[in-house]
Amino acid sequence: MRIALVSDVYLPRLGGIEMHVHDLAVQLQQAGHAVTVFTATPAASPATDVPVLRLPSLAGVPTSTDVLRLALGSGEYDIVHAHTSFLSPLAWNATRIATDLELPAVVTLHSLPAPDGVLLPWLLAHVDRDFGPRVQWTAVSQTVAHRLRKVLPHRAVAVLHNGIDPAPWQQPPVADHPLTIVSTMRLTQRKRPDALLETLQDIRRRVPIEIPLRAVIIGAGPRASAVTRVIRRRGLDWVELPGRLTRYEIQQLYLSADVYLAPAELESFGVAALEARCAGLAVVAMASGGVGEFVRDGVEGFLVDSHKAMAEIAADLLTDDPLLRKLQAHNRFTEPVMTWPTVIEQHVARYTATQPALSAGYLPSTA
Repeated sequence: MRIALVSDVYLPRLGGIEMHVHDLAVQLQQAGHAVTVFTATPAASPATDVPVLRLPSLAGVPTSTDVLRLALGSGEYDIVHAHTSFLSPLAWNATRIATDLELPAVVTLHSLPAPDGVLLPWLLAHVDRDFGPRVQWTAVSQTVAHRLRKVLPHRAVAVLHNGIDPAPWQQPPVADHPLTIVSTMRLTQRKRPDALLETLQDIRRRVPIEIPLRAVIIGAGPRASAVTRVIRRRGLDWVELPGRLTRYEIQQLYLSADVYLAPAELESFGVAALEARCAGLAVVAMASGGVGEFVRDGVEGFLVDSHKAMAEIAADLLTDDPLLRKLQAHNRFTEPVMTWPTVIEQHVARYTATQPALSAGYLPSTA
């Protein structure tokens, strides 16, 4: 199948959507499909593993869709798969163009609308009015799908999970290390790094002082300077901020880590938490997001409703060695359902369902 993946944001910018679209493209290629990524994200040098068409843009906003319309109208694509957040003009334009060209389109929402929000649900509903009836909406988790169905009650919303290759994360842990808490996030208000610092401070108060603790917050973003100042002001010298790390560096760090905290209340899926779970870390996450699709209470970790509860549970885990080791062993040796073979199968089934001519006896293209 010839697939156009469209995302406003893409590598070399780093983030959940950026990494997922790249990994999805690679995995689809390995499954025998022809894939091109369309993005408004500029780059100094082109990627080599995935064909990418970088459209003219200003500050990440596309300035023209002429090239996009010409490419999608060339007859070289069987389907458009647009990846959208709450503000994704390129992905929305691609879906409108696909509608005009009568080209099948799938739209995946990667962000979780707030339950009491008004503006963003209104915006999604407004955008959808320009999409034809054949456009298929999907979401990265059941939690996002549930919210989206409320916004678009006339649409059937399926789930297309993010995927993971567990193998690189499933490495033998370092035996001798201080109890270590980690969290990986883009340091933005939405990810709640300030609440994470409050939680870490609460954990330190709850864990006996004679037990050494280490915390590592991985990531960069607009809140980085503020987070650094708070750590210094509060004397949290046991909290480290290494900045942005590569996947390999994160994997190496997780070898000597124990508990992963996911403090965001609007986490649409939680790829970073899934990676930590595969690395054998016990995960404590907010129950309001999508992490609950691969973390069950007392099995892979715990889901909580407040940051006070997160501190309580994390402190209990750090002082209950048998329970902590039980969760870690389960996570390290039990693969989640979101492995890439399963996720690619779900994507191809969704793509094929949009094209009746291909629904019977479809074989992937090797082009």
